[in-house]
Amino acid sequence: MTPRAADRARYDRATAHLDAPVAIVDLEAFDANADDLVRRAAGKPIRVASKSVRCRALLERVLARPGFAGIMSFTLAESLWLARAGFEDVLLAYPSADRAHFAELTSDPKLAGAVTVMVDDPAQLDLVDRAREREGLEVRVCLELDTSLQLFGGRVRVGARRSPLRTPAQLADLARSVARRPGFRLVGLMAYEGHVAGVGDAVAGSPLRSRAIRLMQAAARKELAARRAEVVRAVRAVVPDLEFVNGGGTGSVQHTAAEAAVTEIAAGSGLYVPRLFDNYTSFSGRPAALFAQPVVRRPGVGVVTVLGGGYPASGAPGADRLPVPYLPEGLRYDAQEGAGEVQTPLLGSAADDLLIGDKVWFRHAKAGELCERFEELSLVEGDRVTATVPTYRGEGRTFL
Repeated sequence: MTPRAADRARYDRATAHLDAPVAIVDLEAFDANADDLVRRAAGKPIRVASKSVRCRALLERVLARPGFAGIMSFTLAESLWLARAGFEDVLLAYPSADRAHFAELTSDPKLAGAVTVMVDDPAQLDLVDRAREREGLEVRVCLELDTSLQLFGGRVRVGARRSPLRTPAQLADLARSVARRPGFRLVGLMAYEGHVAGVGDAVAGSPLRSRAIRLMQAAARKELAARRAEVVRAVRAVVPDLEFVNGGGTGSVQHTAAEAAVTEIAAGSGLYVPRLFDNYTSFSGRPAALFAQPVVRRPGVGVVTVLGGGYPASGAPGADRLPVPYLPEGLRYDAQEGAGEVQTPLLGSAADDLLIGDKVWFRHAKAGELCERFEELSLVEGDRVTATVPTYRGEGRTFL
């Protein structure tokens, strides 16, 4: 029996009492992945990206482990919800225009002390001020540095279009604006190198593309390390007591941790290890989050049909955004239908061994987005479900 076949047998036994669709997290794999992130971070604390987990019970589990500290959230409403639930260090990773929740933030000392908001434009400070219902509370602020690699005088750009702040002078100017402005305190700097941390460098069947990605990422790491160090020096000249400099992501943990200017690492997808994180030479993880769909039809030889399963991930549309049939091994989509809204045909010799009611296990393309489809996660230890915990959706929270 192959390791994957053994996992399938365990998951089927563990969930034999549950009807599919069902989503699980294998806690042994989850914990092993957490240990690997800590090893790669080499002593620097890891701030957990909540968008890649979207389950409070699992956020609590990982933050109880040595090497993890703080949450990186994705909306202001989520940030306040987590702070009220007892999470004491929440960094909002994206600017917000949520005036109602800014009013809440600036009227509650507990929330103001626990949540740090992201800023890359003075207009965002203006919006906070207009929402204030109570004077005197300081809003904790983090600045974001654009990490993209720009070549040929900026005519070629590699990396996400995020912050407009790129140079040490630009960051220092905004730092001075925050420092001079009543009601705000600059506490952090963030730089997320998604073109390194979120792009696999070992694309199956594409050796030339893989080599091109590795060359690009090596150049990007070198350029960013030098520029990030200069930016940190410039900002610390304005705010010497800066609390943190956050960088990295699951795919770049060890590289970012090696930079002296960085004080903490962000990561989250590496806990679940979705399919988009299979193609890295720098690390390998264990798939920890899966979902199962039931076989409901057997249309012919070498084909079964499962209920639903069309759960595409965000990003540029493509086959890599679809869940992948994982267990049993050897199943694939019908190219004419793909992953369907209410039914999904699956082809391959393994289909002939599946009966009506059997489970087919899938891996989602991205990590936390799986939790937008399910209200609860069954936590598997060995061949038993030892707990069932709500996702954000299961707690009635759909923040985006």
